[in-house]
Amino acid sequence: MNKILAVGSLAFDTISTPAGKAEKALGGSLNYFSISASFFTGLQIVGVVGEDFPKTHLDFLSKRAIDIRGVQVMPGKTFHWTGEYGADLNEAVTLSTQLNVFEHFNPKIPDEYRDAEYVFLGNIAPELQMCVLDQVRKPKLIALDSMNFWITGRRDALVNVLPKIDLLTINEGEAKLLAGESNVVVAAEKILLMGPKAVVIKRGEYGAFLFFGNEIFSCPAVPIRRVVDPTGAGDTFAGGLLGYLASEGAGLDRKSLRQAVLHGAVMASFTVEDFSFHRLQRLEKGEIHARFHSLVETTKV
Repeated sequence: MNKILAVGSLAFDTISTPAGKAEKALGGSLNYFSISASFFTGLQIVGVVGEDFPKTHLDFLSKRAIDIRGVQVMPGKTFHWTGEYGADLNEAVTLSTQLNVFEHFNPKIPDEYRDAEYVFLGNIAPELQMCVLDQVRKPKLIALDSMNFWITGRRDALVNVLPKIDLLTINEGEAKLLAGESNVVVAAEKILLMGPKAVVIKRGEYGAFLFFGNEIFSCPAVPIRRVVDPTGAGDTFAGGLLGYLASEGAGLDRKSLRQAVLHGAVMASFTVEDFSFHRLQRLEKGEIHARFHSLVETTKV
């Protein structure tokens, strides 16, 4: 079983959407990514939580073949994000960000994690992403996610990391901001020149684009009758994408990447059906296979 080393945030989220509200629900990029990827392969995770983080959840992760020895429990409170979605469910409005113990997060990669074949750098500060890369040995594939906050506030540091990775996953608005372009295709082409070998641009309800070499692959979103909460969908997407590649022992080739993007879209489609990652906790592998084949059918001419 190919294992993924994933580094990111474990958090509490307070979220309001047109479908309702969730108070202090479990969230964070590392949670969504690792639960999603665990349907395909084993993981080793590195993050930090406060004393208020429920041990029962860490136990749940362990039962999913997720190695949690790299999670630090520090004195203080866990990272807590508060946000809301209006009619446009593709964009959240941040109301409050309480970094708490995450403010001083220093990712220390256990020695037994450093030989991981696949590495996922969640949307933490690019300086911390570089710190992780300095500690791993010879990964087969490195994927990175980022966000507007780092693109505007730590642009130079982020640009320094990009040549060291293989795959970048960001949303459409972030891609345009990073490239300084209003056209998503031109933006992706400019980002490829910054160093990554492949770029996946997540477009919410409109699916995703994969840019690899001179090719563009357009993946539709899975049609969902009722979207409850889009929070974490992008991280779930990345988990499905990298989880699939790791399960196949795949690198960056046309067929594997396209299959991976389709699996990412499928996993994200489940997350949005409920608050937090409750839907992922109820998910069965048979549902993934059924929805994957349904999505493939929708792309056939």
